[in-house]
Amino acid sequence: MDIAMVGAGIGGLTAAACLLRDGHRVRIYEQARHVGEIGAAVQMSANAVKVLYHLGLKDRLEAQAVKPSAFEFRRFDSGELLHEIKLGEDHAQRHGHPYYQIHRVDLHAALLEVVEQLDPQALQLGYRAIEVQEDEHSASIVFADGRQVRANLVVGSDGIKSVVRKHVVDADPPVFTGQVAWRLAIPIERIAPELRPPLVSSIWCGPNNHAVMYYMRAGQVLNFVGCVERPWEEESWTSRQPWEELDQDYAGWHPIVRAAIDNVDRDQCFRWALNNRKPVMNWCTDRVALLGDAVHPTLPYMAQGAAMAIEDAAVLSRALALDMPMAQALQVFQNHRAPRAARVVRESTEMGDLYHIADAQQMKQAFKDRNIAASRNNWLYPYDPMNVDLMSQAG
Repeated sequence: MDIAMVGAGIGGLTAAACLLRDGHRVRIYEQARHVGEIGAAVQMSANAVKVLYHLGLKDRLEAQAVKPSAFEFRRFDSGELLHEIKLGEDHAQRHGHPYYQIHRVDLHAALLEVVEQLDPQALQLGYRAIEVQEDEHSASIVFADGRQVRANLVVGSDGIKSVVRKHVVDADPPVFTGQVAWRLAIPIERIAPELRPPLVSSIWCGPNNHAVMYYMRAGQVLNFVGCVERPWEEESWTSRQPWEELDQDYAGWHPIVRAAIDNVDRDQCFRWALNNRKPVMNWCTDRVALLGDAVHPTLPYMAQGAAMAIEDAAVLSRALALDMPMAQALQVFQNHRAPRAARVVRESTEMGDLYHIADAQQMKQAFKDRNIAASRNNWLYPYDPMNVDLMSQAG
């Protein structure tokens, strides 16, 4: 088929790579004039890694990513261990693939390389979509400069402010959660060895605030994401904010957390608003489909936002390979994916509340009651986008 995509983020590039491998002609229309990615690191659990291995990225992940041994949930001031989810060898043995942490820029570059090897003309830059149209024979994208392209299928992978979503779902804006996120990257040699976190993904939980710390770029850089309850502000990932405000947000926190804050470049403290949407079950029309943040933006509290987009991409390509009309295949894609994505959205939102419980003992009991480790190992991580029965509801 002739497939036109809007948005060249991680989900869009993954979908393009899968669809190109299946023999489709794919064009990805990206509004930026220079290709690239920004932002923090991402975490890739086995459910997403199965797709990345399918695309030939195992060696790239092994060279550039980090394999943490566990999730550790700790109290913000004392460092008391509240809960643990084993990763490392335990994750690989349970689910067949490793758990990786990789800089978003590195993963994006790897996926782009796959796409360009399959078709050097696939990525089209400088196309800002403003509208999607559809008739019984085709779908089309209208761009801000008056250009228009027509295809058998249009796929919206254009993020939380998706233009394509307006055609499929609604034009309602996303809703501010009342939380913002700090983003820092600290070269590890700046931090004294005794204050460097262990090789884990550590979540430091406190009243109205939490911080996530883990390594990227083969362990040479420490990634820090701090989620704080604050008034609404700019949504851009490139918005710098004063270090003094970061310092104030984490005053009195554990020395390991403070070591990251004290050693960051003070003009490289980024902060953006966290927005959310309620889950929806309608992802497609007869000739237009959505994936990733365009249809199910997810708060980062389960580290599954990018992973869900990667799952979507693989399942979309598999659904379109079914022996049935395209409109019916898109319904298979939607009906299979929507319930799973909705569950991840809901549970990610709930995790934000859990991490901000003020009383330490109440928080510890809440982790015990939810048994998060068992839950994720039983339904989240075992999912295999490359082999799951598409006629079933995703687990």
